[in-house]
Amino acid sequence: MAKQLLLIDGNSIVFRAFFAMHNQIDKFTNKDGLHTAAIYGFKLMLDHVLENFHPDAALVAFDAGKVTFRTKMYSDYKGGRNKTPEELTEQFPYVRELVKASGLYSYELKGYEADDIIGTLAKEGDAAGYETLIVTGDRDLTQLASDHTTVAVTHKGVTDTEHYTPEHVEEKLGITPAQIIDMKALMGDTSDNYPGVTKVGEKTALKLVKRFGSVENLYDNIDELKKSKMKEHLIEDEAVAKQCKTLATILRDAPLAIGLRDLQYTGEQTAELVDFYQRMGFKSFLAKMDVALEEDKTVAPVEFTELTADNLAMVDQLTGEVSFFLEMPDANYHTSPFAGFVVGDGQTWLVSRDTDLLKEAPLKDLLESTTVAKNVFNAKAQIVGLHRLGIDLQNIDFDLLLASYLLNTNDNSNDLGQVALEHDYHGVPTDEEVYGKGAKRAIPADDQVLFNHLAQKARAISELKDPLFDQLATNQQTPLYTDIELPLTRVLATMEMTGVRVNAQTLKDMGSKLTERLADIEQQIYAAAGEEFNINSTKQLGHILFEKLKLPVIKKTKTGYSTAVDVLEKLADQSPIVEQILQYRQIAKLQSTYITGLLKVIHSSDQKIHTRYLQTLTQTGRLSSVDPNLQNIPVRLPEGRLIRKAFVPSHDGWQIFSSDYSQVELRVLAHITGDKNLQEDFKNGEDIHASTARRIFHLGPDAEIDRNMRRRAKAVNFGIVYGISDYGLAQRIHVTRAQAHEFIQNYFKEFPGVKKYIDDTIAFAKEHGYVETITHRRRYLPDINAKSFTRRSFAERTAMNTPIQGSAADIIKIAMIRMQAELKKRQLKAQMLLQIHDELVFEAPAEEIPVLEKLVPQVMDSAVKLNVPLKVESKVGATWYDLK
Repeated sequence: MAKQLLLIDGNSIVFRAFFAMHNQIDKFTNKDGLHTAAIYGFKLMLDHVLENFHPDAALVAFDAGKVTFRTKMYSDYKGGRNKTPEELTEQFPYVRELVKASGLYSYELKGYEADDIIGTLAKEGDAAGYETLIVTGDRDLTQLASDHTTVAVTHKGVTDTEHYTPEHVEEKLGITPAQIIDMKALMGDTSDNYPGVTKVGEKTALKLVKRFGSVENLYDNIDELKKSKMKEHLIEDEAVAKQCKTLATILRDAPLAIGLRDLQYTGEQTAELVDFYQRMGFKSFLAKMDVALEEDKTVAPVEFTELTADNLAMVDQLTGEVSFFLEMPDANYHTSPFAGFVVGDGQTWLVSRDTDLLKEAPLKDLLESTTVAKNVFNAKAQIVGLHRLGIDLQNIDFDLLLASYLLNTNDNSNDLGQVALEHDYHGVPTDEEVYGKGAKRAIPADDQVLFNHLAQKARAISELKDPLFDQLATNQQTPLYTDIELPLTRVLATMEMTGVRVNAQTLKDMGSKLTERLADIEQQIYAAAGEEFNINSTKQLGHILFEKLKLPVIKKTKTGYSTAVDVLEKLADQSPIVEQILQYRQIAKLQSTYITGLLKVIHSSDQKIHTRYLQTLTQTGRLSSVDPNLQNIPVRLPEGRLIRKAFVPSHDGWQIFSSDYSQVELRVLAHITGDKNLQEDFKNGEDIHASTARRIFHLGPDAEIDRNMRRRAKAVNFGIVYGISDYGLAQRIHVTRAQAHEFIQNYFKEFPGVKKYIDDTIAFAKEHGYVETITHRRRYLPDINAKSFTRRSFAERTAMNTPIQGSAADIIKIAMIRMQAELKKRQLKAQMLLQIHDELVFEAPAEEIPVLEKLVPQVMDSAVKLNVPLKVESKVGATWYDLK
């Protein structure tokens, strides 16, 4: 049996492994922060190959650098490639270490590529009678296929390969492996950035190679070609074609300092591999070797004392600041049961299941003390939870969840154990590991399990305080934490605990009317269809629309016809039944989500809804509302708007009052970009959309702007910030793509500062990997330099918009903090109830409404000093619906 030689194209496989696993890159980091996706993927490939091929000799070849004999011959060779991501560059030394531990030789040669090393050794293997397997992600190496050499090219990921033999090349391309060089010489190579002959693609190149055999023979017989543009290009580019053939040819005689005798494969070095896997955190590879991943030995067990009514005096022994955590297993801390609590000073940790102890003097006094600093996780949940026990938590200094979120908005888990891991702090089990999955979690019956979990959480809070505060300071984010987010936590907690009164009977009456309306629409649909059927069944509805009524089929799915909203909207003018179905779905959604849904969450104790504001969820810093989402009460449908009638003041003689920012994001855009024209329009109090219409449509100052012009200009104004394309704008405002392109170009000519801002922001993001708001709120953009056009484009659009949307979010947060302070300072009875993105909603006695009409706009428009005025509009009414 012939000996076997394995040759691996290291660079191409590492690149392929990295990008194949790029969507999981954040999951592949070891405890030291090293990215490991490419290393892991490379090992997957290696294991797959070695399962099916048993080499006697093996080598992994790497490129030695960018400068080779080819770049000296043609300076733009490989010149179009993007810079290698740092996350990949840092992995190459470890791939080489992995190669060595796996028992393979690695080699690189200055001035030459890995291809040349492989080509030379494959030739030596052929001469010595070896059966050779070349593994690569680069089809260029298929030219090396021979009777004794197979080239395995990765097809998908790193383990799915296509094997090229001379027979396979002949079957696939109709030429020999050696003639691949001639084909590439004529067609060029966009990856390696050499041109080939003008306007000669793969099909033409193949046709020429099949006819003439080689580039040289083609030019020796060029007169045989009929007169044509192609012939002219061939004649003009003869020198180019011959140079490209040299560039495309893999050397078979590179001056290597090694040979087959140096590449003997003796198998894996077990001890070295185990050590390597431990350092990389590769649990699955260790498991195959029956070895467990070593836990981080830096985390020692926590010693704790169970607190009871008999030893409460131990609380008095706690000195300085304390870390505290009240455990509420369910996500909704307004209703979650209490599992227990922990309090400690870094030396002593006291734990208990008995939360009634918190009401006793030593603990209650400690938690309500304005001089003892508290370190917590999820301060808002702690404030609300303790309030349920009659305790007013004071003087919170450190919130681990909040600080972690500000450092990286991508890391926004509400699980303390997971957050700790994100900061390389090991040893805290996640809540899922302790309580299990699901919304309603089971509290462990074993005291030791629960108490240890609580103590580990408190210690993590304590020990992560200094490093996270240091990182905030490094990022210039300390004021964002201390002046905005931490004070806002208490404001939001107060709003949540206050809740908003809802008239359940109003909702029930609306529900009855919607039920009647649904029944009417249902009968109309049946009449139009000529039969009764299940309107909610996609299959039955598809049969009616596309088979019985013969409406044109827009889209099909694996199971039949698509009846999605976008499909039905395109068919709306084809038959009345389509509009009826759309209405039916909208009304049914209102009934289930907003009538039935809201009735379920009205608290029986006070007839109020207590939403939760998620402060650490969004990438931009905007608040979200859940349980239920009160930021999403519908306003477009008349029936949807009526739902707001059920939201009423808590007391007789009170009214609902709201103030919202007008066009705050566009005003932020004017400030951040410094665009003189945009700023001037706002300073002059112009209707910004009408003004933009005049500018982009080249109209005079006195020209009348109709509704359609203003609508289009509005779409351009808001679309620009979101990186809208000419195609997207054309779809939105129903114009041709050429017209949309012209509108965008006109906009940039009129507002050059906006164009400069977009370009500068994207450039900053590409260099630094993140963008910032006016308060230094960061958003990291891992895909900003991605090779994938789709992912990179999305990251670029995100880079443009985040500073605008995020700064607008910062502004209203500052306004909320100052507004709450003013209400307290002036001893007003008015209460802030809701934040709906750019709007604040209050309830107040009728006699305080005139005060709010002056105070709220004054506070809101002075929250942040911009280079353009902030404009606030206010409304008042008996219910949320009646605001005027």
